[in-house]
Amino acid sequence: MKDRSMKAYFSQGLFGRDLLGSIVVFLVALPLCMGIAIASGMPPATGLITGIIGGLLVGFLAGSPLQVSGPAAGLAVLVFELVQRYGVAALGPVVLLAGLIQVAAGLCRVGIWFRMTSPAVVSGMLSGIGILIVASQAHVMLDAKPLARGLENFAAFPGAVAQAVQGPGLSALCVGLATIAIMVGWEKLRPGKLRFVPGALLAVVAVTATVQVFGIPVLLVDVPHSLASAITLPTMGSLRGLLDENLLVAAVTFAFIASAETLLSAAAVDRMHDGERTKYDRELAAQGVGNMLCGLLGALPMTGVIVRSAANVQAGSATRAAAILHGAWLLVFAMLLPWLLNMTPVSCLAGILVFTGIKMVKIRQVKELAAYGKGTAVVYVATTVAIVATDLLEGVIIGFGLSLLRLALLSSRLNAHLHEHDEPGHATFALKGSATFLQVPAMARKLEAVPSNTKVTVNIDELRHVDHASLELLREWERNALSRGIEVVLDWKQLDERVEGRKVA
Repeated sequence: MKDRSMKAYFSQGLFGRDLLGSIVVFLVALPLCMGIAIASGMPPATGLITGIIGGLLVGFLAGSPLQVSGPAAGLAVLVFELVQRYGVAALGPVVLLAGLIQVAAGLCRVGIWFRMTSPAVVSGMLSGIGILIVASQAHVMLDAKPLARGLENFAAFPGAVAQAVQGPGLSALCVGLATIAIMVGWEKLRPGKLRFVPGALLAVVAVTATVQVFGIPVLLVDVPHSLASAITLPTMGSLRGLLDENLLVAAVTFAFIASAETLLSAAAVDRMHDGERTKYDRELAAQGVGNMLCGLLGALPMTGVIVRSAANVQAGSATRAAAILHGAWLLVFAMLLPWLLNMTPVSCLAGILVFTGIKMVKIRQVKELAAYGKGTAVVYVATTVAIVATDLLEGVIIGFGLSLLRLALLSSRLNAHLHEHDEPGHATFALKGSATFLQVPAMARKLEAVPSNTKVTVNIDELRHVDHASLELLREWERNALSRGIEVVLDWKQLDERVEGRKVA
């Protein structure tokens, strides 16, 4: 059976499609792997190692056949903060534990539950990350070192530009701006026949050649001649550091954000093609295995990434072989041609990430999300602002909190209407929807407005649910109503059933 499948794979031209797709993805991934590593405050080789593992290992195990895994811009901010605060030695154990959490989640079949994440929170998270990447990499474009916080980077940028204009940083800035200009121009003007040529690769080749020919004084990438020299195995001391609750929280944060980004990306990839659908639990477990190995080798954490995955689909790839082959190309290139990588200007890679970060901030999404309610747009904007103003974890928690609050408000809508009959001294108090503690003040005001000496029939036929707070309000109102000459007609047995959930209108 396997022999027949292999014959069909080659005879139907699937290998050729995967080979072309793998080359396209490799050309997209190569500059991004190094650039994301630099943005994370790590050596470029660590990004290449993650890309290789994402292709060779995760590509083979993945539950999403056309998704490509590797270092992601979405985790660069987290890695940078972790490395700045706890040192490089803390990264490996944290990524190792995050991967273990992902494997456990996949084995427990919770992968599909990550799709419950509010799209407004995820979009806000990506926009916030994009802004933070722009803020940090704008400094790297000046051959300067970024600060730890987004607002600090924005505040320090004018001074960094002024200093760069008077020194060698001006050359780096020109290199970064030229990189962005080439990518923007290529995106708008590239011919249809060359649509598979990545703008990032074209920019790197053109700018690197210019820098080398004219000897422009800028910082260059430092990739070791042997990738093995970039491997940092965790020590017992660094593993014991996981007993620090801050590092435990960091590992859980890495696992959650990497998993959410991966599975949402996989869902997006499924919408791009008509082939095999994603097995979410398998994909989650595969990502966990990959991150465990990345943590063991001291490399960057990985996720499934939409940019490389989209390039894979658009290039016509048919199977997971394309993702695997792209990892092989990365390995061969890093082993045989490290001297070529070392010609690349750091500010050029920073320019690529500034361009990527700007594209992650999609202002038009505010209008798109507002179509689902203004509250959805508010959650998106609030998540973005909170991430930039605080940090990624706090911003996401704020976004989730606002989503839950919005859900609570929507689910607790109550229409309480007092209707006075034509017959004097008779009225109906109708309750429709859900009576929760959030509606107690409004319902109390309505009940206080009932005229004295009135017979009131409380209609609860369209009341779906009543909680303890609202039930106590109605009981207290009935007790006090007698003193005002108000007679209350209410089926308390039916109301109790609404509380216990045995009957839903």
